[in-house]
Amino acid sequence: MEGSGFLWFIIGIFLLIYSPAIILFIVGLAKLKKDPKVAKILLILAGVYVLVGAGVCAIM
Repeated sequence: MEGSGFLWFIIGIFLLIYSPAIILFIVGLAKLKKDPKVAKILLILAGVYVLVGAGVCAIM
């Protein structure tokens, strides 16, 4: 397959851009019961990161 290299490149870029948001989201969910205030901050940061990342990617 000729185009599969380009597909893996796009998937890699996507993961590179959104991996911090995914990690923040998972950590926020894990801390939800133990420390809700910190969890709320982490989930908000993850959401903002996704919005900003999507905006920057859409412009490019």
